[in-house]
Amino acid sequence: MKRILPTTEKRNKKSANIDKLSTLEIVKLINSEDMLIAGAVGKEAKKIAAAVEMIVERFKKGGRLFYVGAGTSGRLGVLDASECPPTYGVNPLLVQGIIAGGKRALVRAVEGAEDKINDGITAIAKKKIKTNDVVVGIAACGLTPFVRAALKEAKIRKAGTIFVTCAPEVANGNDAEILINPVVGPEVITGSTRMKAGTATKLVLNLLTTTTMIKMGKVYGNLMVDLKATNNKLKDRSVRIVAEITGLPKSKANALLKKADGKVKIAIVMYFRKCDLQKAIEILDSCGQSLRKAIENK
Repeated sequence: MKRILPTTEKRNKKSANIDKLSTLEIVKLINSEDMLIAGAVGKEAKKIAAAVEMIVERFKKGGRLFYVGAGTSGRLGVLDASECPPTYGVNPLLVQGIIAGGKRALVRAVEGAEDKINDGITAIAKKKIKTNDVVVGIAACGLTPFVRAALKEAKIRKAGTIFVTCAPEVANGNDAEILINPVVGPEVITGSTRMKAGTATKLVLNLLTTTTMIKMGKVYGNLMVDLKATNNKLKDRSVRIVAEITGLPKSKANALLKKADGKVKIAIVMYFRKCDLQKAIEILDSCGQSLRKAIENK
């Protein structure tokens, strides 16, 4: 069977003579190609929204989200997963990244890891993927054996499955319920999918987790009210968020936060509902952790 040459492996005619250009011309050419990315992702908005709805539905049933990828795709999945706990205060196990070759592949290439079908199957088995979980396979070229095997195993286990790829050639024949396929065209440097494909993938993953967390009540307005203040920057942000929503001066917002054990959402409920910490927790639980419902539906 003849191997399909994905778009991500084809030559970009616009950059065929890039080595002859000046430094400024190279920068401008790469930048002009990068400008195509957001539009390509935008065309997949309905599919991304459907994927978010799948994830939210599974989260509400106690499920988890897993990103599976190799190389740049795997690193982007791990990156997105690692940012969810500090940003939205979620358990680190809620969103997880799986990369072919394991942790060492995060800092240097592990040759041949992406071709190991059995490793993809084993990765899903080790995480004990089940019905309420969602697995997002990420493969810029659409053909990565590790990823395709992981998706197939996840589907067998009846988990929700999503496939993110920049190669339109794989639209028919993927093993996922939802295909997200931003077509960014051939790379400026042939086959270097860390470039346009990698950027498109990052945008898609941002959309998936950000929109999911908004729908899960982790955001009030555009403020991250469930953040974990694990460093000075986030501690300062927590105070500013409480001050912004309550109208309190920063000194009083900080004092209120201390009474709320540093938890922004609880501090805000305590203020508006004029209650103590325990009562605020109960109110939030009864409102499905929605701050808006907790302070507006008195």
